[in-house]
Amino acid sequence: MSLIVKEKTTVRLVFLGAAGVGKTALIQRFLQDRFEHKYKRTVEELHGIEYDVDGGKIRIEIMDTSGSYSFPAMRKLCIRNGDAFALVYSVDDRESFNEVQRLRDEILELKDEKHIPLTVVGNKVDLENQRLVRTEDIMPIVEFDWNASFVEASAKTSENVLGVFKEILRQVNLPSRISPALRRRRETIPQDNIGVRKKPPMKKQNSCILS
Repeated sequence: MSLIVKEKTTVRLVFLGAAGVGKTALIQRFLQDRFEHKYKRTVEELHGIEYDVDGGKIRIEIMDTSGSYSFPAMRKLCIRNGDAFALVYSVDDRESFNEVQRLRDEILELKDEKHIPLTVVGNKVDLENQRLVRTEDIMPIVEFDWNASFVEASAKTSENVLGVFKEILRQVNLPSRISPALRRRRETIPQDNIGVRKKPPMKKQNSCILS
């Protein structure tokens, strides 16, 4: 079910999920190896990294989206412009997995493609004692019914965060040799490339207008 990247030099990964499940935290842990304990409500932010592959370079864009229902048009645009999707839920919140199911349905409706790279991510496995979403219940749904990938991780402890991004890249047929192949660990898209005012780091704002 992988999307084959041929002439494409930019691949966009879109992170979707309910508010508070840790989308920003996963991206932040991967790009900057840090974790913010205080939750901040966000809208959108686009990050870019360059990846060396087969003597050339692939630009990977990571779109961090809002979990709020206040921005449905923005979410739809993000989905239309995405190449691969990480659907994130929290293992201590059953409703957050229900939201993943709704988002998957929306992606299938908007993309209208036969093969859509999807990776479902169960975040916050550090809260094992508070787990409400069991791996053995979710994995068969994701892997067999949805034909998607399934990964669990913890942005807080960094457990398997690299594995999340390796799996997403595998979904678009990019090599999973993340390090040391990354030329730059993190580079927020410059303001003149996105046509919006520059925002403070990790404050998200209308970046999704990129095609």
